[in-house]
Amino acid sequence: MTRRPNARTGGQILVDNLVAQGVEHVFCVPGESYLAVLDALRDAPIEVTVCRQEGGAAMMADACARLTGRPGVCFVTRGPGAANASAGVHIAQHDSIPLILFIGQIGRDMKGRGAFQEVDYAAFYGAMAKAVMEIDNPARIPEIVSRAFHLALQGRQGPVVIALPEDMLRQTAQAVDATRVEPAAAHPGPAQMAELARRLAAAKNPVAVLGGTGWTQAACDDLRRFVERFDLPVASSFRRQGLLPADHPNYVGELGIGPNPKLTARVAAADLVLLIGARMSEMPSQSYSLFDIPEPRQHIVHVLPDPDEMGRVYHPALSILAAPGPFCAAAAALEPPADPDWRAATRAARADYEAWNGAPPPAVDGDFDYGAAVVWLRARLPDDAIVAIGAGNFTIWPLRFLRWRRPATQLSPASGSMGYGLPAAVGARRVRPDRMVVCFAGDGDFLMHGQEFATAVQYGLPIVVILIDNGMYGTIRMHQERAYPGRIVATDLRNPDFAAYARAFGGHGETVTKTEEFAPAFERAAQSGLPAILHVKTNPDAITPVTTLSQIRASALTVRG
Repeated sequence: MTRRPNARTGGQILVDNLVAQGVEHVFCVPGESYLAVLDALRDAPIEVTVCRQEGGAAMMADACARLTGRPGVCFVTRGPGAANASAGVHIAQHDSIPLILFIGQIGRDMKGRGAFQEVDYAAFYGAMAKAVMEIDNPARIPEIVSRAFHLALQGRQGPVVIALPEDMLRQTAQAVDATRVEPAAAHPGPAQMAELARRLAAAKNPVAVLGGTGWTQAACDDLRRFVERFDLPVASSFRRQGLLPADHPNYVGELGIGPNPKLTARVAAADLVLLIGARMSEMPSQSYSLFDIPEPRQHIVHVLPDPDEMGRVYHPALSILAAPGPFCAAAAALEPPADPDWRAATRAARADYEAWNGAPPPAVDGDFDYGAAVVWLRARLPDDAIVAIGAGNFTIWPLRFLRWRRPATQLSPASGSMGYGLPAAVGARRVRPDRMVVCFAGDGDFLMHGQEFATAVQYGLPIVVILIDNGMYGTIRMHQERAYPGRIVATDLRNPDFAAYARAFGGHGETVTKTEEFAPAFERAAQSGLPAILHVKTNPDAITPVTTLSQIRASALTVRG
């Protein structure tokens, strides 16, 4: 890091300032528009991962951010590269993930002429990123990079986009590098915490819901002390498991897609709902049906770090503007009631969770029982294993039957973006090479970014991909059968031999068609030392753990008469 003015190219100044911010990994697809940056990275203490598609690169950077708590960094080229990367930026926006996307840009003297691959990035990304900036003067790189890190990390975390004109990166300038950004976390006030204690003491049937980002292990430890002292029932928001261990007696389940009906009924009947970091958007709120809008029947105590999000949908009875860490530290120090009225309700809610998530329901006809395989895996995976999951009905089984016991062990897009699981797994193993990384992918989901398996092979990253193949876009087929029973259009898939696909890239591949084949195949894959794909063929009728496509179709036809 340079603390005195030093003449360097824009590319060198940029890379030096990434080093100053503690960046250890960048993910990219190379482009001639930012060759000066790539050249500077050649001599920098930063690991560079070259990817096969810009969306995959952005998702790897997203995974890096989830695991480290610092902004993930991605470089892509202009035009088509920037368009491809937008899928990752969209995930980071919806999931509140700190991400910085650097985009190569045309030369400054060509702007506005419709030059080769020219795009107005402010217009393109304006509604998707916290900020879109362009650096026209290399001397201002430290200032703008520092601003980007502050924006990405503070308030509701999210993505920032920075365009880099090609000629600016080659230009020499003098600049003083910025110092490392540490976010200013919002702290709760004493009066707010006293009011929370008063409301909890008066409550008869409270429940806490956890979500959002910005959680640390220390915050989770303080959260645990708080809920144990108050004996509160605690649910996680959609795809936010692990903030309180699933084995904890106060954990009562996930408010996601197809949740335990007893859990949703409990939240709907609560007199006080403590939302910590959770926005309660469409999926966890069950299409905005759990709370009346804008005035919920339940008294909501909403803990969020961003004033722009507070009251955006629900009017809270008490607003606490705070990040998870400072809030949980203050909450752990509160004095609980002597004998809370809700102790029995907490035990009942935990029993409901165990009944719902313990053993899978009976399997539908077919040789492979997906639920039984996931329950076996639940006992096999280390507590610190990282599980990456994309989007589709295949996710219901791991999200319901696996048990996350630590924060930052589930990589899963609340935005429901298909194709996320594989690049996230690759990014996770790149950033955490000492951890087991498992990816759940569907057949349609996998081929959104299946080319990133080549990235795993190139860097020797022994991830295990459990690829669930039912020969269709399952979620869309399910909705199709409900709305237009028996009228199948555009949801069938003809798939390759995914085990051979893995071997063609230089990885380990096996096909699994029977339940008893799964465990030994998984062990061989885990011990192979190679990126691996288990091609698991399932009965297409088994669309969720609780119903089949045949039942959905029959019900829809009955309603239609």
